[in-house]
Amino acid sequence: MSLNRDRFLRTTAGAVAGLAAGAADLQPGSAADDTVFLGLCCPLTGSYGADGEDLRKGYLLAIDDLNNGTGVMGQIPSLRGKKGLLGKRIVYKVADTETNPNTAVQHATEFITQNKAIMVTGGVASSEVIAMAKVAQQQKVLFMTGASGSNDTTGIDCQRYSFRSQCDAYMVAKAIAPILGKALGTKRKAIYLTPDYSYGHSLTGSMREFTEKLGWTTVADVVAPFPSPGDFSSYLTNIANSGADTFVNIEFGNDGVASTKQAAQFGILPKMKLVVPNVSTYFPDGVGAELMAGVYGTQEWYFSLADRYPLSKRFLDDFEKMYPGVVPRWTAHIAYSQLAMWADAVTRAKTFRAPDVIATLEAGKPLTLMLGPVHYRAGDHQLVRPVPVVIGKSAAQMKNRADFFQVVEIVPGEDVMQPLATTSCTLPPV
Repeated sequence: MSLNRDRFLRTTAGAVAGLAAGAADLQPGSAADDTVFLGLCCPLTGSYGADGEDLRKGYLLAIDDLNNGTGVMGQIPSLRGKKGLLGKRIVYKVADTETNPNTAVQHATEFITQNKAIMVTGGVASSEVIAMAKVAQQQKVLFMTGASGSNDTTGIDCQRYSFRSQCDAYMVAKAIAPILGKALGTKRKAIYLTPDYSYGHSLTGSMREFTEKLGWTTVADVVAPFPSPGDFSSYLTNIANSGADTFVNIEFGNDGVASTKQAAQFGILPKMKLVVPNVSTYFPDGVGAELMAGVYGTQEWYFSLADRYPLSKRFLDDFEKMYPGVVPRWTAHIAYSQLAMWADAVTRAKTFRAPDVIATLEAGKPLTLMLGPVHYRAGDHQLVRPVPVVIGKSAAQMKNRADFFQVVEIVPGEDVMQPLATTSCTLPPV
């Protein structure tokens, strides 16, 4: 099935006039130039390429809406009736991070030092996000993360110049565990397939914490290398012979698809219940409804939420107009909402100056977006937002080719936030 990924890297000409990049006491874009530059870092190739392409599309829609005062941006009170930000038009470039932290750092650094970016955003793998956040902190330039599910992103690796909107692993696990206990019972024997990097260990650790509190037993944690070679045979052999009755697949992106398909070939799925705590954007497309049916997981955002939230409906309609035949996935939602939070803060702060924008975001004023009112927690820069828990539909239940899930519960963010004292976050000074 085509994922409609054209790999087109749209760029806009124009440099931002300003003084030295990274000087926190200066205001980029304040000279005669009427533009400000954003650096968009998206993994368009590598294990998370499909997710990165969806991310790219969300960014481009958001920038188009900001520049024209349209869409969801036009509904935000601080932005209503305005085009651009503080009288300046947004220009940008997109760089392919290749799902590689070293490549991501290279592009983020180039955007800051060469293009004088006032803000950099992007990433899908937590490894590349954490690496870019450290660069942004060093350069004193705002970084709005793309997708990153590791607790470390706003935990031990938290940065004053970085903000994260995706649910962290703790939030996902605390939201889904009670639903799993109610649906599957409290005496399960679980085995995990974990990608060997920050995100994988973070989500497995949080899932174990909350499912074991229910009464589940963890049989084993099978760790596979990341990036993966694509062949999970040796790891799945151990899982198949484990005696577990629940297979919790932490793998993401192309690796999640490949490992799940291979698990079916190994005869694992007929005898074990599959759980995918954090379902990547095109995972259901890749594995198909037959394997997805009855699978519990979470989605950062899902298009059927347009029936519950007016701005989700507006976002969905506008996205499909810009990209005919393409349904936005949750990485596109992250891209759009991150730029909306940033643009609202810039407008209310009345400056692009990073310390002032940070202070405005840290003040925690709720902003109503596609999931209702959301805000950043000052102590770690994690977005306080709902967690949608989903279950896979059968092919007969699907209303269209993208309708893979039923949202079974929307868990309030306030109910699942990790206590700040246990996050290991100590934000550096501005």
